[in-house]
Amino acid sequence: MTIEENDKQWLEWGSQEEIQLYVEQLRETSVQALCDMEKYQSGLAIEQRLNVSEYIEILSRSVRNELRDFHIGHRSKVLFVGSGAFPLSALTIAHETHATIVCLDIDPEAVEQGRKVAETWGLGSRIIFTGKPLKEISFVNEATHVVIASLVRNKLDVLNDLKEKIQPGTRIMMRYGNGLKTLFNYPLEEDLSDDWRRTAISAGEGFYETMIIEPKHSIV
Repeated sequence: MTIEENDKQWLEWGSQEEIQLYVEQLRETSVQALCDMEKYQSGLAIEQRLNVSEYIEILSRSVRNELRDFHIGHRSKVLFVGSGAFPLSALTIAHETHATIVCLDIDPEAVEQGRKVAETWGLGSRIIFTGKPLKEISFVNEATHVVIASLVRNKLDVLNDLKEKIQPGTRIMMRYGNGLKTLFNYPLEEDLSDDWRRTAISAGEGFYETMIIEPKHSIV
C-alpha cells in the first residue's frame, strides 16, 4: 500500500466493478483476521506472556506525532470509537498523557478483553470500556478529543451522532483508508458536510491515513 507502483496500478484498475467486489471481500476478510489477531494478542497480554514495556515503547514512538498534532494532554477527555480487543493506541495515550479515556467497541468480547488488558498493565483506573451505543454515552458531551479507528465502518454515521453532542471545541481524529488503502481499512467518504473543517496529518504515509476534523462553528 505504500509502494508507488501499486498506487499507479490502482488508479488504472481500481474503479472497475469486478475489482471493487474483490476489494470488499478482501477487506472484510482482513478486518476479521485482524480482530481475531487482536483477541489472541489480548489473551497473551492478560496472561502476562507479552513484554508490556516493549509494546508500549514501540507504539509510543509510532503515535507521538499524532498526539502532538492532536494536542492531547493530562486534562484531556478522550473518546476512542472502535478500540478493539487489544487497544494499544488507547493504552499508549493513557500511558503517555494520563488523559481520561473511554473506549467504545460494538464487540462485547473486545470490550471485556480490552478492560482486562488495561487492568493487567496497570492502566485500569484511567480507561473505561463500554459497548453502549454512541448516543447513550454521556461522556460524549464532555469529550475534548475523539478518535475514530480505521476499522470503524460507518464513519459518517459516527460523525453525525457526534455532531449532535460534542462541545464546540472538540477535535476528532479520523483514521481511514482511501484508494489502495481501502484493501485493509474502511474509507472516509469525501462528501462531508460543510459543518466540518478537515486537516490531513498523515496523508500518503503508513497503512492508513489520519485526518483531524473540527466543527467549523468552533473556529474563531
